[in-house]
Amino acid sequence: MTSFFGWPQVARLGLVQAALGAIVVLTTSTLNRVMVVELALPALLPGLLVALHHAVQITRPRMGHGSDVGGRRTPWIIGGMAVLAGGGVLAALATAWMGSEPGPGAALAALGFVLIGLGVSACGTALLTLLAKRVAPDRRAGAATVVWLMMIVGFAVTAGVTGKLLDPYSPARLVQVTSGVALIAVLVTVLALWGLEGHAATRAEPDEARPDAQAFRTALREVWADEDARRFSVFVFLSMLAYAAQDLVLEPFAGQVLGYTPGQTTSLSGLQHGGVLVGMLAAAAAGREWRGLRLGTLRGWTVGGCIASALAMAGLVMAALVGPEWPFRLNVWLLGAANGAFSIAAIGSMMHLAGAQGGGREGVRMGLFGAAQGIAFGLGGLVGTGASDLARWAFGLPDTAYASVFALEAAMFVAAAGIAAGRRRARPASGPGALTGPTTLQVPR
Repeated sequence: MTSFFGWPQVARLGLVQAALGAIVVLTTSTLNRVMVVELALPALLPGLLVALHHAVQITRPRMGHGSDVGGRRTPWIIGGMAVLAGGGVLAALATAWMGSEPGPGAALAALGFVLIGLGVSACGTALLTLLAKRVAPDRRAGAATVVWLMMIVGFAVTAGVTGKLLDPYSPARLVQVTSGVALIAVLVTVLALWGLEGHAATRAEPDEARPDAQAFRTALREVWADEDARRFSVFVFLSMLAYAAQDLVLEPFAGQVLGYTPGQTTSLSGLQHGGVLVGMLAAAAAGREWRGLRLGTLRGWTVGGCIASALAMAGLVMAALVGPEWPFRLNVWLLGAANGAFSIAAIGSMMHLAGAQGGGREGVRMGLFGAAQGIAFGLGGLVGTGASDLARWAFGLPDTAYASVFALEAAMFVAAAGIAAGRRRARPASGPGALTGPTTLQVPR
């Protein structure tokens, strides 16, 4: 039989996720700022590049299929990290080149961001699939929390350290810092994975055969034919679209309607992410057994988190109508907490569904869910800002325009909750990935 990962092994995968996050935050945030501020380029350029790296993640199912056929996830994780690191360095070189040759530099940056998207797809899909196969069912939400918190730590540490190393700014320094982060990320990944997958697999079960190397389209068709996988993909897309649509709308709303200063609006991001952290921890801790009782299921927290997110968005509608008197900062924090709760529960459900049906299609299923998320994030900013501009043109008043956008996002969360609530309970597969009881949440003990 195949043994489960313990918490030390989960933490090692968390290091890989932190390394992935370090490169992503450097390329999608720092390079964004350099293009707009230091190089005075149109903000549309980095926006399109970030959207491109999300669009490329439609390849996630194909990456997952490759790891299914190969039978091991480690080569795909390391290979994906190497491609991601190369794309990050190439994007930094392109950004430095834009200072003298904006056109060719932008073209090279597009290639770099394509590689970033491909690297994230290969590395992220294989990593989550490995978690789904090797983490006990009642620990999946806890494992997701550990891995995602470590990714957030990767964001924070990278942002803080590179921010100091980049001052005073120069193109050469940008390339040097990015190259250093990329090299460290690859080394951390290799060391974290050293012997990990082999250590967890003690003995292959007789019937645990590698899937046939059939055509990818056939494998994808089989997965899409499963109602649970199909409905959950739609849920992921809709909920993450509503989640991502907030990002580029919330701060302009606070400035235009509530009169917040630039400094005050910037602090909203930290406030909301603080709520996300609390929501993640609460959703994972709720599944711990307290005197024989558990406080929730993955589905319950997924549905409840989406409904709470919809209520928080309804609160923002009230903020648009009432004005500065509304407890806006508390509302933003509650929105973050609701988002954090549903996202961790959804990731736990994603890990369960990836292996629930067996058949050696875990990577394709995880890739399908990841592709839905990537496309949703790519469209989210466009939907939020586009709907805001359209509503402002239609209604004339900014408060009414923002209220309509927030109402639309609330409706998307409600629809996502309905889809999650209506999903059938997946039939468990035999073996270590099987669901042996109600899908509950648990944190490390």
